[in-house]
Formats: sequence, structure tokens, C-alpha cells
Amino acid sequence: MGRILASLAAALAIATPAAAAPDLSKMGAAELTAFLKPFPKGGELHNHLGGSTPTEDLIDWAVEDGLCIDMTELAIRHTCAGENMKPAAEVVADEALRSALTDSLTTRHPGFRDRSGHDQFFTAFSRRATTPKRAGDALAEAMETLARQNTWYIELMVTPQGAAARGLGARVGWKGDIAATRAALTEAGLEKLVPAVIADTDRFEARAREVLKCGTPQARPGCGVTVRYLFQSIRQGPPEQTMAQLQLGVATVLADKRWVGLQLVAPEDSYDATRYYDLHMAIIAELTDRGRKVPVALHAGELTLKIAHPKHLSYHVRDAVRVAGARRIGHGTDLPEEMGADALAEEMAAKGVLVEVNLLSNETILEVKPEDHPYAWLRKKGVPVSLSTDDAGITRSELSDDYQAAVRNGATYEDLKTAARNGVAFSFLSGPGLWEDPNRYRRPVKACAGQVGAAEPKGACAAFVAASDKAREQWRHERLLREFEATRR
Repeated sequence: MGRILASLAAALAIATPAAAAPDLSKMGAAELTAFLKPFPKGGELHNHLGGSTPTEDLIDWAVEDGLCIDMTELAIRHTCAGENMKPAAEVVADEALRSALTDSLTTRHPGFRDRSGHDQFFTAFSRRATTPKRAGDALAEAMETLARQNTWYIELMVTPQGAAARGLGARVGWKGDIAATRAALTEAGLEKLVPAVIADTDRFEARAREVLKCGTPQARPGCGVTVRYLFQSIRQGPPEQTMAQLQLGVATVLADKRWVGLQLVAPEDSYDATRYYDLHMAIIAELTDRGRKVPVALHAGELTLKIAHPKHLSYHVRDAVRVAGARRIGHGTDLPEEMGADALAEEMAAKGVLVEVNLLSNETILEVKPEDHPYAWLRKKGVPVSLSTDDAGITRSELSDDYQAAVRNGATYEDLKTAARNGVAFSFLSGPGLWEDPNRYRRPVKACAGQVGAAEPKGACAAFVAASDKAREQWRHERLLREFEATRR
């Protein structure tokens, strides 16, 4: 009986904070920054590798790789062909020009060249050229940035073999319906690109380990970050090209456990994204069996009336969930605008469909201030939420900054703790999770009751954790969380 009572007491101690939760609303900006930087933020589920790299790194790489600067467009280019081009090495010492180039490659100064935040953000990608070998450097930087913030899991959105897949889609063309186009793409050898995707993944991961000195006495903290990838497809252009990328993504996820799900990206308000939205949802539903064959996370609801027709604010999230079978929604900013918004939110809460909230990105692109974001409404409705950066290299921010912005939205410490836990619990990592009630976190699985937060799992819990990628990451996060809270009693 004594042993049973001791176990029960331990379980309750884990479910209940050891000390009163800090009141974040009473912290000044500096105190909040210092508090949230080391706070273990679980995982980041919405991060584009192509937009995560700071400009300073891009400029240094341009110099090292012999790239050039388009002095008119203030863009990094692969060659110096054309007018008003200069080698990057001749530009970097000019501080004024270097600053202007940073303005062009980021959104740090709203209204740069009279562009809206939306236009500056989405056009910046085309000005941020790198050589293929730098994918590994970008990965290393993303890993190290998270490690500096005591955060150890990330799902990065990447577009592997994009030109090859889209080119094949263009050659095949649209065959009148999804099934016929799918068969034609397979017949044309689309799935034969999977080994090239795997080889690319091996290559940039090896480069990242080299940059971080993993496996050596000089290993950087970033070596400890667990990385998985979402296969992102571009929603612009003819549907057969988008479908080719999605179909390759499905084949890749089934072939390589490092690739864990699909994403659909590019401006949701663009001409092709809106006119083909219904078809895109149907294609994803067909290719993934509504998310049952391959997990799906979709950008949806990254809209406001300022940039999109009202009808597109009325159903995009709904169809991403109900038609395509998305398990996670990226952004979801317009969800309260949708027809039947309350019922949809309740459905998402019941099904455990998470919204990846990107407060600072939405402030930049959509002009929705953190305090006006529906993040508070989502919490009230019980919809699972996590916090993420979107494209931190372009917005000049870090994950800690989004957590600080969440406080401006009224989030409490317990809200942030839940968001951090959700960043692992709602990941697409394989295996069962450590909690029976994700988004609430009151009941650990039976095998680990009374142990969550300890340094190492014991007995049946050790076996459970060892057999599940997700449980292993959750165990690490709970241990870090316990250590963090112990220093703030």
C-alpha cells in the first residue's frame, strides 16, 4: 500500500507544478526575454528551411561561393551576367550597401521599396540565392539556433527534386482527372526520383554534421536537435506540376522515415492557389487517403480580407480538414471568418487537429497584431496550438520571440507550456506518445505513470520510451522542463 501511495504522490507531483506558475504579464520585455530564451519550447512544427537562414550567412556564403549581387534588385544571383551586377566580394565591405541588401532580403523595414509586408515577404525568397551545397549549412544553422533556445525537435519544410518533379508533371500534362494523371506520372517514372531525394537528404545532413562538428570533441549543441522533414509542394502553376510534387512526396515519406508528412506552400491568395484550391484538396485526399496513408499538414487560412476575396476566407481551413484530411493547419489566421467557425473549431478540438500559430509572421505578412490574433480564441475553444516562426531568417526573429508575442495575446505560462508540449505531441514522429491526453497533459501512459520528468525512464516505461521516437522526444522535453522549473522556484 505504501508503494502505491508513493507512486500516486509522484504522479500528482508531476501533474502539478512544484511552485506557483510565474505571472508573465507582470514581466517587462527584458525579463520576459531572459525567461523565455532558455524555456524548453518542445518542438517547432512550422519552419521553412528556405526562409530560416539569417541574411548575414547568405551574404558570407555568396562571397565564399563566388556569387554576385544584382545592384538594381538588391538580390543575390548565381552569375554576374546582365547589367548592374557586381561580385559579392566587392560589395560586402560597403556597410550602406550591405544594410540595403539586408533590407531587401528580409522584412525588417516594413514598406521597403513601397512593398507591403506581404509582397516583401513572398518576393524575398527569389532574392536569396544560394548554391545547392548550402542546404546543409542552412540546416546546421537552423539546428544550432534551436539548440541555443533549449529546443530540440524540428520539422523542416523542404522542396527536394522540385524542378525534376515539376518538369515531369509539365511533360505528362493533366489527363482529365486525378486517377489518370496519377497513373501517367507513375508511368513516366515519377517515383524513380525517390532515390535522388534520399541521396540529397543524406548529402545535406552529412554537411550539417560536418559544419556542427558532430561526433567530435568540438561538437556544437545543434548536434542534439532531432530533425524530420515535411515534403513541401508549390501550389502555384498548373495542377499537374503541383500534383507531381505531392505524389513524389507521398512516395518519399513511405520510403524514408526522416520524411514524415506533406505540406502545400506559396501565397494562399495567389491566382493559381485560389483557382485550384478545391482541386488541390481533392488531389491530396486521393494521394494520401485523406491523411491515413501519409500525414498531412497544410497551409490554410493565411488570409485576410485585405489580400483575398471574401469567399476564400469562408472555407479553406474547413476543406483542408474535412476534404484533404489535414492533421495540422499552418497559420489558420482566418478561421474565425469561416462559415460555421465555432462548429469547425469544436470539430478540430475533438479530432485533435492542431493549428501551427505564427504570430510574428502573421503580423508581418497579414498585418494582424499578436494581440488581435485568433490564438486566444483557439485556446478558449480547446483547439490544440503550437507556436512557430515560419521563416525566421526573413522576419529577423527567433522562436523565443513568438513565445514572447504569445504573452501579448494573453497567453499564460501554462498556455506556453502546453504549446511547447504540443510541439512534440502533435508532431509526425513515429510511435505512440507519452501522454494519453495531449493538449491537456494530466495523464501519462500507464507504463510511465509517476516517472515523467525523471532523468531516465525505468522498467516498463524504459521499454515504452525506447520503442517510440515520439515518446523519446517527449521524455527529453519533460526532463528539460522539470530542470527549467526547478531553477525558477
